[in-house]
Amino acid sequence: MLVYEFKLKGKAEQYRLIDEAIRTALFIRNKCIRHWLDNSKVGKYDLSAYCKVLASEFSFAKKLNSMARQASADRAWSAISRFYDNCKKKVKGKKGFPRFKKRGHSVEYKTTGWKLSEDRKYLTLTDSFGMGKLKLIGTHDLHFYQLADIKRVRLIRRADGYYAQFCINHNREIRTELTKRMIGLDVGLTNFYTDSDGNKVDNPRFLRPSEKSLKRLQKRVSKKFRRGQKQSNNYIKAKQKLAKKHLKVSRQRKDWACKLAQCVIQSNDLIAYEDLQVRNMVKNHKLAKSISDAAWYQFRVWLEYFGKIYGKITVAVPPQYTSINCSNCGNEVKKTLSTRTHKCSCGLVLCRDTNAAINILTKGLGTVGHTGTWAQDALNAWGELSLYLDSVMDLDKDSR
Repeated sequence: MLVYEFKLKGKAEQYRLIDEAIRTALFIRNKCIRHWLDNSKVGKYDLSAYCKVLASEFSFAKKLNSMARQASADRAWSAISRFYDNCKKKVKGKKGFPRFKKRGHSVEYKTTGWKLSEDRKYLTLTDSFGMGKLKLIGTHDLHFYQLADIKRVRLIRRADGYYAQFCINHNREIRTELTKRMIGLDVGLTNFYTDSDGNKVDNPRFLRPSEKSLKRLQKRVSKKFRRGQKQSNNYIKAKQKLAKKHLKVSRQRKDWACKLAQCVIQSNDLIAYEDLQVRNMVKNHKLAKSISDAAWYQFRVWLEYFGKIYGKITVAVPPQYTSINCSNCGNEVKKTLSTRTHKCSCGLVLCRDTNAAINILTKGLGTVGHTGTWAQDALNAWGELSLYLDSVMDLDKDSR
């Protein structure tokens, strides 16, 4: 599935109607959650049928396209099914019980309720809200795909404007020559990651340079806020500037993680990394800001995404004892966070992060043989797997 995004250019009245459609979609989603809470044995198709009942009861809900109403019901069911799955898997902690949402940011249409112009540069919404024709601003060319391949159109409101996303049914595959290389990655705060070859990538820390301006903008918002009164236009403007600044930082972080992940995938055939639980790590209030700014999870998501596109192997391994165990003899060498050099009784002296990266790669190689996923099929397609692993292990020993 490909997702192409365009910025929408229209009139203020059209933007207001988009906001109304977003609120309606959120209303239907919350009503479906309430219907599930009040009635037992409610399934996915029951929620879809309930959309028709809502359209007959509420005139503003009837304005929204029927498939857009079903898409909102699908969102409600995804939250419910995720809760059921977490309960079946006995996930520790909170199971993600479906909650009512106060704010919505998007509305999704399926195969009806919209149409594209012949030159594919204008999008027309045809439901009863009457949003009309909107200009698409972007670099993607939709002429390469048939209209039947566009399965969904999503309208999104962000701090800097309104956007349209086209979900296209297309399997993206890029085949490249084998590099005969494999690495383990140990992510950190001082360096974004250190690989098993000793190479390091600096942590960009996009939030830190912007903190001063963010604090100044937040102070302006706080000064103009009036509790219990109608907020002024100056408050709305200050709030908008703050949101745009946060959006810029998040886009910088996303762009960095995407480009770096693609570079790592193109340069290696197997990438092993830690299966970190970031949501548990940010509970440490002394490191929460730095961990969130590093975007480790976003980097992992892009690694797995590009791994499937390029046909490369990505292996997530348990992070336990990767920093403590010696990569040469396997003995435990306990260290504090301030200890940055690994010194073992066997004589190995190595950077702490490099030692951890080698251990991660070793664990990854021990996992690949019995994963039972597409990764094993990709390895078998290379031919002589044992000879390949032996040659790479020899190179790894030389690098140590």
